[in-house]
Amino acid sequence: MTKLKIGILGTGEIAKGRHIPAFHHVKEASIIAVMDINEERARDVANTFNIEHVCTDLDDMLEKIDALLITTPNKFHAPAAIQALNAGVHVMCEKPMALNTKECEDMIAAAEKSCKVLTIAYHYRFMKEARAAKRIVESGEIGEPLVIRIKAMRRRKVPGWGVFTNRDLQGGGALIDYGCHLLDLALWLTGGSKPTEVSGTTYNHLSMQKDLVNEWGTINPATFEVEDHATAFIRLESGATVMLETSWAANILQDEETISISGTKGGLDVFPLRVNKAENGVLLNSDVTWMPEDRPFEILQAEHFVQCCLGDCVPLFDAYESMFVSSIMESVYESAKIGRSIQIKR
Repeated sequence: MTKLKIGILGTGEIAKGRHIPAFHHVKEASIIAVMDINEERARDVANTFNIEHVCTDLDDMLEKIDALLITTPNKFHAPAAIQALNAGVHVMCEKPMALNTKECEDMIAAAEKSCKVLTIAYHYRFMKEARAAKRIVESGEIGEPLVIRIKAMRRRKVPGWGVFTNRDLQGGGALIDYGCHLLDLALWLTGGSKPTEVSGTTYNHLSMQKDLVNEWGTINPATFEVEDHATAFIRLESGATVMLETSWAANILQDEETISISGTKGGLDVFPLRVNKAENGVLLNSDVTWMPEDRPFEILQAEHFVQCCLGDCVPLFDAYESMFVSSIMESVYESAKIGRSIQIKR
């Protein structure tokens, strides 16, 4: 069997802990090359996972592979993806798609020109609750979505490693790192409608405190450049509205990760999965007691990407949907900066 040859750009924790082990479970693929700005780290990863090539030039790696996985800081997503697509190489890029809408548009143009797969690693779509929720929504069980409530909240878990708090490299903080996952999932579940208006506010008061209590490492207020908390109100072209709150560091009882959708016929909660309706003169809450998918989402995501590259299935991701997520985040940051809502005209 001829295997899809994969290269990985960026050999940090997300590559080592999630993607490389996942792709090793896909028999139709083989990771043959890695590259990192830190060559020593790349060689350590190659030795650990028995990967043949350690490259120091992206063009050189692109000549060796069929598909590229990008796990770099966000600033480098678009340039690397465009370079790979222009070289005729499929791309799976870690979230977010890019730092801004213009970069997303350039990535999509390169993908359409090359006729290669471009997908963004919004892995929540592969969770069993998400897949079951999608089937429920598409069945018409809850009718037309009207109001979508998203909470991606951590009590005191600011990432104290890597470059998460560097604005230049990441573009933002809690929203672009964490909230984007549930925002993407909520938009996908409800039909991927385009955003038309966004009003947002961002905060970083807690992370600027000298004696921050933080479960995920030590934070230096002097170098903290991003938001640790964001809120947004989003209007969609469909007429639905989204209320989003996300945080790395909030004074709340406990972490909370929820998507709640109110529709014309019923409602849906995703985590945990539940349908809420009014029927026969009574109010009903239907808990889901079993879901068919028990394999890890990481493996499902890797398998799906490989199958798409081989032409065996249709991509679960539309790159335009990933661009909508980025356009919303870009608008939240701009709205927070200027103190008024942003109209999205695209």
